[in-house]
Amino acid sequence: MLSFRLTYIFFYNLSQFCGHTWILANTIARFLMFGGDALADTFHSVGFVMSLCQLLSILELFHIADGIEKARLLPRFVQVMEKNVLLIIVIVLEEIQSKPVVCVQFFLWNILDLLRYPHELLRVMETPSIAMLWIRYSLWIPLYILSVTNEVVTIYQVLSYVESTPPDSTYIHLPFVLMLYLPVLALGASVTVWQLLKERQHHLDKWNKRKKKK
Repeated sequence: MLSFRLTYIFFYNLSQFCGHTWILANTIARFLMFGGDALADTFHSVGFVMSLCQLLSILELFHIADGIEKARLLPRFVQVMEKNVLLIIVIVLEEIQSKPVVCVQFFLWNILDLLRYPHELLRVMETPSIAMLWIRYSLWIPLYILSVTNEVVTIYQVLSYVESTPPDSTYIHLPFVLMLYLPVLALGASVTVWQLLKERQHHLDKWNKRKKKK
């Protein structure tokens, strides 16, 4: 059973790493080939794979709850849900999908995940790396803050679009919901950063103690 759990979590992290690598490579290649015109078509080219990766990320909450993965549940819950909520909004509102801010958001999400999943793979293989540890818990945090800031910008663009639609539109209640969601997002992101800073200090202290024993 232990071997099965380790094999499962290894292939889960590997598949997520491969999926986000493909998305990022596709996005960069399209930008190099078509320039700024590629920004408007980013969602249509990688949206399905991005949606699949984010949907599968919900499994990480069960991994932590079941003890397969050692991590704090609250920060991961906030990270998973904020991505999926924004992704659902973008999927529903087709007019927002061509906005450059969506391309920027996908780029930041993939960078964050490509910094995290290699570290998780090394942890599963019990081959820790101080470089990956530092990247995971030092570089990752400011990039996460930048990603949340871009999410707020995306939501404001969604609000501007929805408010300009006719009053009898299907999205008549969406502005109210989004205005409630913004402070929740800010609070959740603040708690997540605080928890990640504590987790960073814990892991770095643990690494330093291990090095001193050697």
